[in-house]
Amino acid sequence: MLSSPYVLSFSLILTLPLLFFLLAPRILPPRIPLPPPIPISDEVSDLTLFTRASSSSSSPLSRSRLSSPNPKLKIAFLFLTNSDLHFSPLWSRFFPKPHRRRHPLYNIYVHADPTANVTFPRGSTNTVFDSSKFIPSKITFRASPTLVSAARRLLATAILDDPANAFFALLSQHCIPLHSFHYVYNSLVTSASFDRSSSAAAYGNIRLSHKSFIEVISKDPRLWKRYVARGRYAMLPEVPFDDFRVGSQFFILTRKHAVVVVKDRALWRKFRMPCYRADECYPEEHYFPTLLSMQNPDGLTGYTLTRVNWTGTTNGHPYTYKPREVSPELIYKLRESNYSESYLFARKFSPDCLGPLMKIADSVIFRD
Repeated sequence: MLSSPYVLSFSLILTLPLLFFLLAPRILPPRIPLPPPIPISDEVSDLTLFTRASSSSSSPLSRSRLSSPNPKLKIAFLFLTNSDLHFSPLWSRFFPKPHRRRHPLYNIYVHADPTANVTFPRGSTNTVFDSSKFIPSKITFRASPTLVSAARRLLATAILDDPANAFFALLSQHCIPLHSFHYVYNSLVTSASFDRSSSAAAYGNIRLSHKSFIEVISKDPRLWKRYVARGRYAMLPEVPFDDFRVGSQFFILTRKHAVVVVKDRALWRKFRMPCYRADECYPEEHYFPTLLSMQNPDGLTGYTLTRVNWTGTTNGHPYTYKPREVSPELIYKLRESNYSESYLFARKFSPDCLGPLMKIADSVIFRD
């Protein structure tokens, strides 16, 4: 006859799996579903686009030294969105009115997820986001290589569309400007003092050489886990761990570096591979800083011009500002930078911040 202690121990062993099944969802972090792989058809059409863009790199503006005295250098604003462009009224006030179809100092391109409910403001004279700004787009998923593909699609389209596009600024629907257009343009194109991290070649107050503003981090406590998210040896031999980098997905690239991105094939074959750990897999934060730091580290500032608040993050998302927080003091604080004269953009703002932002647009945001 079995004694009662043995019966009790055996009963406890049998109940352990049941307890784990009931309590695990409350104890363990939620499992993030893995996004589907990129369809072959998307890869084929992208390759055609990227090959065409790469062949156009013979433009003189693709060189590292830009001809600053040329007054026609343009900034290509690349909007990557999977929802409506909630801040289009604010951006429409930011951009100077175009002369006829194009403005001599900027172009706009929008990659909108085809599954999202994006309003195409046809026929409106109060917005710069007319249907001609939207490029052929494909489905995107958060924390997946589809976001990298979308950004490369925007870069390639802008390279092909206008040889005067010299700078390429990637933004999201949650981004807002922190300064006027003319401040942004002068900071990127002409100012010899805007970038405080390094001395730029200049002729008087005119900058003669330019770097890409992209965040590049080589020391991060989770860098190894992110590196092995596809498998311990999956990134080898093209990307050794010592060359693996992380940084913000929002950047401003020179034309030279935009061409490097659309030309790349070797590293893309690694970063497009699916991960088995979705919670550590953020290709959009790894591909660009890794590729460009391996190709031309001296041509990068190492920091971004888009301010993000990472305090109080939720599931990997940055802090989202609410309407009650919008104020002149917030704009002034978001501008502060240790690396440049100012941040130029900021995120993440909830859609209902539009009203408060519009109220201080002319008196604060666009008053430099």
